[in-house]
Amino acid sequence: MIKRVLVTGAAGFIASHLIELLLSKGISVIGVDNFDPFYDRKLKEQNLAVLRKAGGVKFSFYELDIEQKESLERITESFDAVLHIAGKAGVRPSIDNPPGYIGSNITGTQNILDFMKEKSCKKLVFASSSSIYGNTKKVPFSEDFQVDHPISPYAFTKKANELQIHTYHHLFDIDSVCLRFFTVYGPRQRPDLAIRKFFTLIMKDKAIDMYGDGTTGRDYTFVSDIVAGIFGALNYVNDNANVYEIVNIGNNSPVMLHKMIHTIYKACNKTPNINKLPMQAGDVEITYADTSKAERLFGYKPKVSFKEGINEFKNWLNTQ
Repeated sequence: MIKRVLVTGAAGFIASHLIELLLSKGISVIGVDNFDPFYDRKLKEQNLAVLRKAGGVKFSFYELDIEQKESLERITESFDAVLHIAGKAGVRPSIDNPPGYIGSNITGTQNILDFMKEKSCKKLVFASSSSIYGNTKKVPFSEDFQVDHPISPYAFTKKANELQIHTYHHLFDIDSVCLRFFTVYGPRQRPDLAIRKFFTLIMKDKAIDMYGDGTTGRDYTFVSDIVAGIFGALNYVNDNANVYEIVNIGNNSPVMLHKMIHTIYKACNKTPNINKLPMQAGDVEITYADTSKAERLFGYKPKVSFKEGINEFKNWLNTQ
């Protein structure tokens, strides 16, 4: 039975929603975050305030950097599982700073695995990424596809993470599920991500940049569906022994860029004002999740349509 978990990246977009769900289920949470300056610390502090209010004594928090192995020793509590959500995010920024991504994602994950070993914790759910699939032509993306052609440093760090975790599963019996997330959006979304960036510009009557001809597609997945998938994976890994699985968590319904932009303009009741620019390096043409494995293993079924999610995001943004 899971009573307490360690969640990395706790103050971020996805992990803060995840922790709210865990606390609502009566599970105690140890959260860690280093407040990476990729975006404003104030936004993460707001997320933490929500968690502290919701969790009370069931939520504890450590500001520490998982790249610094010795900092993890500050955590004296025991825990039944690790939900490793932390990582340096962003495909395009990774092209300019590969060492930063190698440090945060690969070294950081190595330190988490070693810390689990020291703590005799045998259950892990890891946040991987659909970026691993690169420019795979066949759709939808299935977990058994060969993924040997990443097209960004971010993607190759996430593939390396899956290999690290498999090694520790093999050597030290750490039961693991690696979840490949597909374009997560929703309340608290990072300000650099397209949907929030577009909303912010459109509501200020400023032009938005569209890279390519608008036919690229993303399998936009609402954050509540993502965290439901993480919780399902946690229960699965807890209930089973000798587990190492790679599982897609997406919406199984890609949306073309031009449709995404049109939906946001319509939600804002604004006239389109678009700068058309060339495709950027590192961008993939489409992401499209085959979610049948997640449904089979732990009953995952996305519930939020893109239109519903956009409207919910807009309502949240209007309160900020």
